[in-house]
This record gives sequence, C-alpha cells and structure tokens, in this order.
Amino acid sequence: MMRIPWLLPSIAIVLSTYHACLGQEKKEPVRTATQSPLELPASVDGQPGVGPLRQADWFRNLWNSKRQEWAKSIDRDQGALVLLGDSITQGWPKLDGYFPGVQIANRGISGDTTRGMLIRLKQDVLALNPKGVVLLMGTNDLEEMAEPETIANNATVILKELKSHDSKMPIVLCLIFPSSESKSRPTSKIQATNKLLTQAVKGDSQITLLDTFKLYANEAGDAKVGEFPDLLHLNKAGYDKWAAALRPLFATLGFMENDDDKFEVEPGFISLFNGKDLTGWEFRAKAPDSEPIRFDGKKSTPDGRYVAIHGRLVVTTPSEGSRIQQLWTTKEFPSNFVLKLEFRATPNADSGVFIRKPQLQCRDYPLAGPYKELQNYHAQDWNEIIVKVEGSVAHCTCNGEVLEADLTVPPTGPIGLEGDRGQMEYRRIRLQELKP
Repeated sequence: MMRIPWLLPSIAIVLSTYHACLGQEKKEPVRTATQSPLELPASVDGQPGVGPLRQADWFRNLWNSKRQEWAKSIDRDQGALVLLGDSITQGWPKLDGYFPGVQIANRGISGDTTRGMLIRLKQDVLALNPKGVVLLMGTNDLEEMAEPETIANNATVILKELKSHDSKMPIVLCLIFPSSESKSRPTSKIQATNKLLTQAVKGDSQITLLDTFKLYANEAGDAKVGEFPDLLHLNKAGYDKWAAALRPLFATLGFMENDDDKFEVEPGFISLFNGKDLTGWEFRAKAPDSEPIRFDGKKSTPDGRYVAIHGRLVVTTPSEGSRIQQLWTTKEFPSNFVLKLEFRATPNADSGVFIRKPQLQCRDYPLAGPYKELQNYHAQDWNEIIVKVEGSVAHCTCNGEVLEADLTVPPTGPIGLEGDRGQMEYRRIRLQELKP
C-alpha cells in the first residue's frame, strides 16, 4: 500500500491527543516520592484528559484538604447522589433542606476544571458507587482560555467513565451557567460549549440534560446580578432556582417524592388518570386501517416516554433533545365539560394539552412562552389549568389567569397530552361533564 509521508505527523498528533483524552497514555502520573494519590499532580504530564489544571497554592491546598476529608467518609457516603463540580457546586448551602430525604455527597472544589474533575473522578465519585450523579463543569476552563472542544472532550470522557462504572446509574448534566465577559467567560464561548455538550449526549437515555443556561441568562445571555452578585457565583435566590429545576428530575428518577398522591377527586368529576398506570390512554392509530395502541394496566409506554409515577403522569425528557409525541384518552367527550389538571415543567420545557383536537400550549411559560407575562405561574412547581368547554369554545386559565378566552374546538374528541422538549408532569387530571 502506498504511503503518504506528509500525512504521518498529522495522524500521530491526532492519535496522541485521542489517547491523552481517554487517559490511555502509557506514562505514569508524575508525582514526588512522598506525594499521595489524593494530592494535586505537580504536572499534567501523564494525566488523563486535555487542557488546563490549576496549580495556584490556594487551589492546591483546597484540592488536597477537600479530597483528604472525603477519603475518610467513603464508607458513609456509599450509594449517595453525588454532585460533581467546581465552586458553584461546593458553595451549595444546606443541601438536606433542598432535597429532604436524599443522601447527597457534594464533591465540588472551587476553581476546578474539567481535567481536574476527570483526574479525581475515580476516588471522589466512582468509589462511592453513587445512585446518581449531577454534573456542572466547564466555567473555570473558559477562564483558563480553554476552547469549547477541550471542555467537551473532557466531559465526554467523564460521562464515559460514569456509564462504564454503572450502565443504569442516572446522570444529570447541567449546562454551563451564564456569566460575563468581564469574568473571562463570554456568552459566545459558553453557548458554543453548551452546544457541544448537548450534541455529546444526544440520544443517550442514561443522561438527562438540564437547560440551566436559559434558566438563568438575561436577554443578552449574561448572568443576572440578582442571582449572581459577582456575575459568577450564586446567591441563595440562585440556589433556590437550581434546586427547583432539579427536584422534578429527582422525583422522576426515584430519589424523592416517592409517596403516592393522596388527592381525592371532587364530587361530580371523573378521573382521567388513576395515578398508578396508563389505563384509559392510548397512542392513536396513524393510518385508517391500523389500530390504536392502548396501555391499560401498563405503567409506561414501550419507549418510556410516558410513565405513571406515584400519581404523576410524567412525559420524560427525550434523549434526542426534542421529540413530538401525543398520548390520548381512549374516550371522547362530545358534551360540555370542565377539565382540571396540574402540571410541572422543567426549565424551558415544551408540551401541550389537546382539547378534543386543538392544542393549548402547556409549557414552562416564562422561558418557553407564549404566555410570558403570567403573574401567578410557579416556575418548576405545580400549576393548575382549568378548561371550560361550552359548545365550540374553550375558556382556559392557569392559576386563575386567562390563557385563551375563546379557543375554538370541534364538537367532540379526546383529551391529549403532548411531549416535545424537556420534562413535563401532569397530575390530578379530572373532568366534569356539564348538562346542556
């Protein structure tokens, strides 16, 4: 086979970078004779990953003390939900109060980069055999002038190692929070990195992507002083918002909210969702000669997109980023009626409620619209929709505020729930038929 000499150096460089990123280089980590495996390496030579690893004295002292402290609690923290990150993660106050009943191990180190997190992944995270991992990483790499591709490469290796350790362990990947160019973290770089992170996990059902960039960004894409006083670190209001964004995912993953909903339907109403399974719901026939797919007695659809969990009908986050599906009641409703339900949306989630056939947009309204000016909306918490249908018109409200005053609907049809982007939960879905 003919050789092309000028290609050989380029191929060698590519292979060297690839093996370095995967931590497969033959070199042993550079350490002094007395250096502990828990101490910050004196050099990046021979270390897994690519890009910067900070070496300032303050960072070295913090890294070493944190990791030595954590090494003493490995047995105690077995099976915990692990938060891996930098100063934003480290600074989270009173985690138990945010997630009652959840055993959490905070493994954030202020100033850490993705390469640092990769280097300490085995001892700080995998050694705990975690039941789940939440990742927030990359902002310090940007300050160190790392390119988005470098951050995404290290993040991909971290995710690969987590998946290799436990192929069923839930992983939540938070997008990099907004900051400011004055903090050497320009919006353009953050968005470019987040785009690469999103692409890296697309189609991976083990990883749930949480849009924590749009959750916090102002119109220019920068951090808000009201949540990031120094344009980098969260205050209490900022942590409250992050916790609220995570709670619905933690509930769906089984980390919390594991008691059945005790709600009782009001007299005169019938329940459209029994809270235990998808009885009474179906995927409608896609062709005139085909049959609908019904889910009586089943807790989820075959693809796991719609799941009944402790009184909640959950439309899970699609691994593709966005995937449109509709689940319908098997029954149609030709008479006048009042429909009541509650929904909870993750940041920027997009869904919908079909009234016989037309869709009422049901979203994380402040971020996804179209009703961005609602005063009573509860972000990442439960909201009530009431729809009253009389004749061919539906009057729709959310927490008492009008969404649509006169939505035109056909004479008959079922109720449907759409899934598109993000996670949406519905509960207490009930209907009262009205006399003509």
